[in-house]
Amino acid sequence: MATAGATGGGEVAWGTPAARWILTATVLGSGMAFLDSTVVNVALPAISGDLDTGVAGLQWIANGYMVTLSALILLSGSLSDRFGRVRLFSLGVAWFALASALCTVAPGLGWLIAGRVLQGVGGALLTPGSLAILQASFRKGDRARAIGAWSGLTGVASAIGPFVGGWLVDIGSWRLIFLINLPLAAAVLLIARRHLPESVDDQAPAHLDYAGALLGMVGLAALTYAMIASGEAGAPVAATAAAAVLGLAALAAFVWVERRGPHPMLPLDIFRSTRFTVTNVVTVLMYGALGPLLFLLVIYLQEVLDYSAVAAGAASLPITLLMLALSGQSGRLAERIGPRWQLTAGPLLVAAGLVVLSLVGPGDTYLTGVLPGVLLVGLGLSTAVAPLTATVLASAAERHAGVASGVNNTLARTAQLVGVAAVPVLAGISGGAGVAGGFAPAMLMIAGLAAAAGLLALVLLRRAPRRGGPEAPAEPRAAAAAQPPERREPEPEAAADRMFCGVCGPPLGTCPHSSAGRPASPDA
Repeated sequence: MATAGATGGGEVAWGTPAARWILTATVLGSGMAFLDSTVVNVALPAISGDLDTGVAGLQWIANGYMVTLSALILLSGSLSDRFGRVRLFSLGVAWFALASALCTVAPGLGWLIAGRVLQGVGGALLTPGSLAILQASFRKGDRARAIGAWSGLTGVASAIGPFVGGWLVDIGSWRLIFLINLPLAAAVLLIARRHLPESVDDQAPAHLDYAGALLGMVGLAALTYAMIASGEAGAPVAATAAAAVLGLAALAAFVWVERRGPHPMLPLDIFRSTRFTVTNVVTVLMYGALGPLLFLLVIYLQEVLDYSAVAAGAASLPITLLMLALSGQSGRLAERIGPRWQLTAGPLLVAAGLVVLSLVGPGDTYLTGVLPGVLLVGLGLSTAVAPLTATVLASAAERHAGVASGVNNTLARTAQLVGVAAVPVLAGISGGAGVAGGFAPAMLMIAGLAAAAGLLALVLLRRAPRRGGPEAPAEPRAAAAAQPPERREPEPEAAADRMFCGVCGPPLGTCPHSSAGRPASPDA
């Protein structure tokens, strides 16, 4: 594994061979996890027929992955800061590959769900490290561009999942959607070993918050069970209620542990930044809409409109193409004008697309029915994803590089988890007939979530505080990128807007001006 000095920690220039290796490894690794979170959806009808399971089983196949991913990604952020971002990233890739192998050979539903749960562990280990590696490696003038490229390409991985899954199902078996991860993981591990610079936070706490991680996992799993079971005919009421109570109690205990514990994996003071809090709420609303869309659209197209698996997957390809073409430009635009207008317009475009999709029914062609809604969703995501990611990282408090990324990823995955568990139940979807009757209400529900995200950004991202003076407009802030960080201690809210390594966000171990950590030694 390369040391920080091997690539000039924090000084990698865009367009160089080192930059290409770093971006390739982080995009392939994170993209593998993001792809897997959506590639399964298009294969669900085939899995249902092969393993003889209903909608509840399919929800668990989708959500088993999200439960462990959401619960452990915060702990992973702390582990990443303490033991090294590249080290944890590589461990996550290897774990993910082994879990994918289990899914490939799963003889029944229980084994498949177990493999999905283990995949979530690997995804939690590798996802936060990828962004932190980018921030730690690229020089200040290129970091926003690198994050924009990462955001767009990993977003493409999520969007392309249904097409890839459908193609693999049609040419062979649903098991191929898991087998494909093995060569990708091997390539990432080889690149990471040879080309990625390591970085650590030498002030990271020695004790980790295992209690918080356990409580978070129990809370999410119990609430997921309660939400899914509540939509099943004949589900035991007492068990469902007990699971709901257990989940709420575990999450309440989680908050208590994080507030009182000496070394919480979720330092609650990170939310003292209003901008950090607002952008994370926008994340929850956006991904709370995206999860059910990706889950339900491919099922609706196959079971109601009689699309083949590959045709259902291809239906969302315009989202992929738009994100590939526009996300980089969106990131650069946000550098110039600030994030407010893009984080307003993007979710509203997504909401409009979901309303259009709610009108699709039997007899509609793809060009006149499905495509207009898909194009609007793709334009909205292309507009919002890159500035949303960059703004969250730019708003984090000091010293929380891995944790800040982990918080945002946790909230995004938790929102998808809750959306996939709750929206089908609220829309009355319980099978093929339920999908036919419940798809339109489900699309309108999640359109409301996306619209709320845009309106929230419009109202609350208007202004940001200026150190030593009254509040000033938040945008533009690109000129500040040329300035070194100020040395005096800021107020809590102002701390969220400090510049580190030319990026408005948390300092990293490989940042030459950071007090939070130093480059890993060659022996690390």
